[in-house]
Amino acid sequence: MDDENQPVLQLRVVVEAEDFDAAVRFYRDLLGLPERIAYAQGADDRVSILEAGRATLEIASPGHKKAIDEIEADGQESQRIRLAFEVTDSKGMTRRLESAGARVVAEPVLTPWQSLNSRLDAPGDLQITLFQETMPEEQLPQLEGFATDAERH
Repeated sequence: MDDENQPVLQLRVVVEAEDFDAAVRFYRDLLGLPERIAYAQGADDRVSILEAGRATLEIASPGHKKAIDEIEADGQESQRIRLAFEVTDSKGMTRRLESAGARVVAEPVLTPWQSLNSRLDAPGDLQITLFQETMPEEQLPQLEGFATDAERH
């Protein structure tokens, strides 16, 4: 579907960060999200809009959220909303962000969905997941449990 036929063109997640500079440094400089645009009107009225590639909205049932917490973080309950970033090197990025002050909640683990996931507490009071796909997306439907709602009904 091209942009002309899509009613929604962008997903923008807005995060209030007490330490604005530390949050920008973490997400822009360490995680590597390029800054698209920034706006400032005084020392306390600032925003930085970072490009995060393709955005999706992952809606999980309570049961699935619990299963993810069990697999990804040894059962430690995640926040109701969690950001997940697809990266090319989950282990390396976990170490990089940890050395910059993020708290590792769970080390990288291979999930049943064939992604290598870690979980961290990050600036902006966010819990984030880093995930590295280990299998091409077009091969995932071959795995048990993968189907769209339309295919299940």
